[in-house]
Amino acid sequence: MNSLPLEGIRVVAITNAWAGPYATQLLGDWGAEVIRIESIFRSTRYVARADEATLSRNRSQRIFSWPNMEPGERPFNRLARTNAHMRNKLAITLDMTKPEGIEIFHKLIKKSDVFIENNVPITMDKFGISWETLSQTNPALIMLRMPGYGLTGPYRDFRGLGSHMEAIAGHTLIRSYPDTEPGQQPDVFPADAAGGAAAVFATIMALMHRRKTGEGQLVEFATAENFMPLIGDFILDYTMNDRLWAQMGNTDRYMSPHNIYPCDGIDRWIAIACRNDKDWALLCNAMQRQDLIHDDRFNDSTNRYKNRDKLDTLITEWTKTKVDEKLMHELQAVGVPAGMLFDDQNSLEDPHLASRDFFQELTHAESGTHLYPGIQFKMQNTPNEIHRAPAMFGEHNEYVYKELLGYDDKEYARLEREGHIGNDFDPSVP
Repeated sequence: MNSLPLEGIRVVAITNAWAGPYATQLLGDWGAEVIRIESIFRSTRYVARADEATLSRNRSQRIFSWPNMEPGERPFNRLARTNAHMRNKLAITLDMTKPEGIEIFHKLIKKSDVFIENNVPITMDKFGISWETLSQTNPALIMLRMPGYGLTGPYRDFRGLGSHMEAIAGHTLIRSYPDTEPGQQPDVFPADAAGGAAAVFATIMALMHRRKTGEGQLVEFATAENFMPLIGDFILDYTMNDRLWAQMGNTDRYMSPHNIYPCDGIDRWIAIACRNDKDWALLCNAMQRQDLIHDDRFNDSTNRYKNRDKLDTLITEWTKTKVDEKLMHELQAVGVPAGMLFDDQNSLEDPHLASRDFFQELTHAESGTHLYPGIQFKMQNTPNEIHRAPAMFGEHNEYVYKELLGYDDKEYARLEREGHIGNDFDPSVP
């Protein structure tokens, strides 16, 4: 493999949930040495004990998913939700509640280029971690902080996950369905993904600034604020017209029909959208319902929007007996925008992704060999692939403590006894 653009950049990470781990995954994918700090006294891998894993498995199969649904002796190393973002990273353990833990942390910061964290600010305050302290240790450091709501203001110490960020930005109310409560939403939070990607952009800008000036920098990245421009048109519509959009579900402000319709089978669906009268006529022809083209309820975009519920009922009666993939190709062939809703199996078997070798097979010491989503974009002059299987808990302790920080075998053994170093969680962790 050719040299990757971020080789030589060392990133230390204390990250949780999705936005922070996704940002460091991207940096690791493109060559940065990412060192994730964890603790044997607190699980950031969602589950620590096999008995708790068995209970959790019964509550949520998506979040708590292991090979063949078997947690194994160390379920935290086999969990799909963690392994999905731990590729191309190193993992160490450190107890930062102890003074020596903070001392070790500063030794690592001194040898690093970037520190990324996405915790509620008060957590870092408790550890005495701030730009003021870390910049004294390493003036050239880039410190990127990703709190939900920023480092100042009345919401500073509010704990926030993707669901909270989207709610406070207004997206939850916009995308909820008309016939449900706004809180009844699936776990799909673009604020997290958008935060991870934009945080990488911010990190690279700070590195470019350092290259020009030699100066380190604090980057304050409020993930909720980062998301709001993505729904900026709704916000501007209110400022210009005092108009609020709420509970749109799959509908569109202008197009109708514009929805997801059931097809033959369990959880088989197709999306259909008509941009104008021409699309509507093409759909009516495909349905063999030419009588609807000039129906007073549907003869222009305004009337179709007013009567969209009735329209959706008519289309559902037609689609529910159809095979989703076949219907998608039939509608596309005549010019109607349509697409089947892929599940995971559809994606893995998709001939387009297969032709691009998107999925990559990786072998993990405890979870086995599986296909993983590949690198998110391609660079013509820089071939790339996943170069390291997901890091197991504490897997790289020896490299970081002995090779990077210079601790000898005796000191390493002492740090193990004192709870800094380990490959399993302390029995006190549930």
